[in-house]
Amino acid sequence: MEGRNQTALKEFIMLGFSSLREVRLLLFSGFLVTYLFTLLWNTFIIILALVDQRLHTPMYFFLGNLSFLDICYTTTTIPQILVHLLSERSNISYMGCVLQLYLFFSFVGTECLLLAVMAFDRYVAICNPLRYTLIINKSICLQLSAASWVSGFLNSVIHTVFAFQLPFCGENHIDYFFCDIPPLLELSCGDTSLNKLLLIFIGLFIAWTPFACILLSYTYIISTILKMPSSQRKMKAYSTCSSHLTVVLLYYGSCIFTYLRPSSSYSPGSTRLISLLYSILTPMLNPIIYTLRNKDVKEALKNVILRM
Repeated sequence: MEGRNQTALKEFIMLGFSSLREVRLLLFSGFLVTYLFTLLWNTFIIILALVDQRLHTPMYFFLGNLSFLDICYTTTTIPQILVHLLSERSNISYMGCVLQLYLFFSFVGTECLLLAVMAFDRYVAICNPLRYTLIINKSICLQLSAASWVSGFLNSVIHTVFAFQLPFCGENHIDYFFCDIPPLLELSCGDTSLNKLLLIFIGLFIAWTPFACILLSYTYIISTILKMPSSQRKMKAYSTCSSHLTVVLLYYGSCIFTYLRPSSSYSPGSTRLISLLYSILTPMLNPIIYTLRNKDVKEALKNVILRM
């Protein structure tokens, strides 16, 4: 019976906006502006890091990776959301849902690891400045970046395969904005205990361990900053790290709330709200946070404008 129901399931219906029909045009405008802003700002950072020689450093190499990741992140979900906001039926094909979940979860895992890599880069730059160029060389940058991307995509393969092995018994209404693990587990009529265990155990590698490394890195960084004799050096180090720490707290806080909290506390309303924070708002805020107090980026922007 389960096999027949599973075979017959050809699409999912997204109910995330079903109670907001009166403000759909307003939501469409808001999501469209957010998406275009995210694309433009993150593309701007990538181009700036490529054309300005002063930004050819490991820090901006990783920031360029993060910007590209944020573009991929939002492109996985927002175009589909925009279509749903303008359509009478908010449906997505079964294979479309599989692909969306796989890509989205790949980018979630990759960003968790990439943020840890960026924290390590700041740790070496501030706590070991004399050995920085020796430790964080071009080869290491490429290896750390590649490891983050490959690990994120491999992590997603496991979760996606096990999520769509579950029986849905003909039920295809997802109370969410896009295809993600928590609502699919709620939708399933089968035993999801293995999926939840995978989230916890793989989460130790993808989320908790990188987060612990980030906290440890910033413990040493703050300790080193407090010992600096020059107030100017303190301010420069603080401004360099505060932007990254803000992004980390926003991103990890929302991801841990969504994927690693007890299933007994699952609430569709709060989970939908938090999902908007890390999947849509954080990619838009990242370029603003990183460039707002960054003198190197401001100088590079001035040079680009003067050349024009």
